[in-house]
This record gives sequence, structure tokens and C-alpha cells, in this order.
Amino acid sequence: MASAVSLPPNAGTPARAGVPVRRTSGRTWIGLVPFVAFLVLFLLVPAISVFRQALRDPDGSFGTRAFFEAIRGQNFEAFRFSITFSIGAALVGVVFGTLVAYAAHSVERPRAVKQLVTSFSGVAANMGGVPLAFMFLSLLGRQGILTKILDHFGWDLYAGDFGLGEVSGLVTIYSYFNIPLMILVILPAIEGSKSSWREACSSLGGNTFTYWRRIGLPVLMPSILGGFLLLFANSFSAYATAAQVTDNSKIVPLRIGFFLGGDVSIGEDAVGYALSAWMIIVMAVAMLLYWQLRRRSERWLQ
Repeated sequence: MASAVSLPPNAGTPARAGVPVRRTSGRTWIGLVPFVAFLVLFLLVPAISVFRQALRDPDGSFGTRAFFEAIRGQNFEAFRFSITFSIGAALVGVVFGTLVAYAAHSVERPRAVKQLVTSFSGVAANMGGVPLAFMFLSLLGRQGILTKILDHFGWDLYAGDFGLGEVSGLVTIYSYFNIPLMILVILPAIEGSKSSWREACSSLGGNTFTYWRRIGLPVLMPSILGGFLLLFANSFSAYATAAQVTDNSKIVPLRIGFFLGGDVSIGEDAVGYALSAWMIIVMAVAMLLYWQLRRRSERWLQ
């Protein structure tokens, strides 16, 4: 009877002469130390400090008065207004960003067009603050160039409910960086779709509508929903642009600045910290859902 002989690992794959064997060091985790330190110092510690300041009463003792005051009355209206225009800006970004990304992927020479689209999107997605606000004030403000041109043709842009500080105006402004951000998010997912899927659908008698209903959209849906959550969080947390185009205290970031700017009585700053705490909760939920959807979409990109 032949006896079983245990062979050492890699016994069947002899090392080539002159080629050093790569060994994995147990200290590779050291490279993560700066990243972990960044997360602790700039995310975890500030978040803990915000919650600690939010959960206190005017006399300095522990309490939840300010924490629940932040979701009542005018503060609740601020959350409702901010969530409303953030959803609208995210929807516009998802629809147009997906269409532009698919168009860039489907042209006859996709490489050159894709490079142009991604280059512009990388710049525009990080555009915000004072320059973006000034651009839209010059274009769509009450004395803006486009406003004057439309008024010359008999169309008063401000005759209805439009305003740069209202839902319609903020959706328009935020779409400038939301659409490019969605392009960067959805383009890899579109490129991950295989032509063999469409061929298989055609060979089974399916048409273009069948392909998108049964294959295309189900595969892209996790990336689309994840992109929506990312755009929502991006719009909900934006401060600098909104601060330049409006003094509307119905926007949560601006209301936080009002409470923490020193214009309130002693102890009322806890409401500002409570607003920040609730904002962190909303952002954390959106990012957690985005992370879960991103994990589902990545399996199609392998």
C-alpha cells in the first residue's frame, strides 16, 4: 500500500533561478496608520464632540432638550426644505448624468469622447462655493445676463416661484456639480456591462426594451440608487454655495451657522450642535446605504 506523503506548500511549483521569492511582511498594516489617524482626528473626534455638545442643557448638565428641539418648529421646516431640494437635485443629477454617461459610452469613438467627458466631470464635480455662486448670480440672478435676455423676449424668469434661494434655483445650481459626479459614478458600471448579454437577449428573441427591462436596468440599478444617495448627501451637506446665493435660514447648514455664529443666547448654541448631530445621522444613513448598494454593483464590474 502506498503511504500518503505530505508535501510542503509550493512543492509542485519550483522557484525559478534568479527570481527572489516575495514574502508578505506582517507590517504592511503600517501603511494604514495615516489613513486611520485622519479618520479619527477629522471624523470620529469631531462627531463625538458634536454629540457631546448637543446632549446638554443650558446649565451644562446632560439633557436631550436641544436634541429634540432641533427637529421641531422652524428647525423641522429647515430639514424638510433641505431634504426636498436635495432629493430634487439628486434626481436631476441621476437622470442626466446617466444619459450623458451612456451617450459617451455608445459613440463611435468612445475613447476620445470618454476622456473629454471624464476630464470635465472631474473638474466640475469639485466646483462649488463662491465661484459657482458668482457664476449663477451673473447668469440667472435678477440682473443676470440670461435673465435680461429672456426678459427682452417677454419671459420674466422671476414672475413665478423661481429664485436662486428656492427649491427650483438650488436644484439648478447644484445640478452643475451633481451631473458630473453622477457621470463619474455610473460610467464604470455602464462599461462593465458585457456585449454578450445583449447578444444572448437577441438570440432568445428579446428586443432593446426587453434587454433594458430584464438585464440592463437590473444590473445598473444598484449603481443608480447608490449614485442617488451620494448626490443627495452631496447636496444636503453643501454650505458655501447656498450661503452666497441666499440668506435662507430654512437650509440646515445655514441654520447651523446661525446658531453657532454667536447671535443666540447662552445655551442656545446646543441647538446648533443638535442640528449638526441630526445632519450627521442623515449623512451616515445615506452613506451606509450607498456603501451597501456599491457592494452589490461591484460584482458586475469584476
